[in-house]
Amino acid sequence: MAGAPPPNYSWIDEGKVAACACPTDPSHFDYLKDSGINRLVSLIKKYPDGVEQNFDRVNMQMSSVSMQDFTPPTQEQIEEFLNIIDDSKKSNEPVAVHCKMGKGRTGTMLACYLVKNENLTHEQAIKKIREMRPGSVETKEQEKAVEEYYKKISASE
Repeated sequence: MAGAPPPNYSWIDEGKVAACACPTDPSHFDYLKDSGINRLVSLIKKYPDGVEQNFDRVNMQMSSVSMQDFTPPTQEQIEEFLNIIDDSKKSNEPVAVHCKMGKGRTGTMLACYLVKNENLTHEQAIKKIREMRPGSVETKEQEKAVEEYYKKISASE
């Protein structure tokens, strides 16, 4: 496989959803593309200079649900993120999600993904994502966002 994986790269749902720190080197984009990933979901406000040109170079889609570092997502941002993931899964296109380091914001969104797609409680989802990706879901506020999402979808069932 060409390129090098972005830092903190791993599959969450094999062949469907991966996670990583922000890809910054052209080789990161080559690696993602060679892994079958055609869409990157960014949770950061702005890419470092020169990074965005890689999307065109490897013909990769970019979706953005930007939020401030160390802050929890809103319930609307969680829904927006999960809709992007659902659309990618429906079209059989693996997707990777990232924030700056691939831990706080990324882990929080992926815990919500596990709540929805694996029918886990918020505690189970946070525990699982932390086992898969140590350091994930960094703040109490991020934990609370996963709990609120769990309560929201549990109430609608």
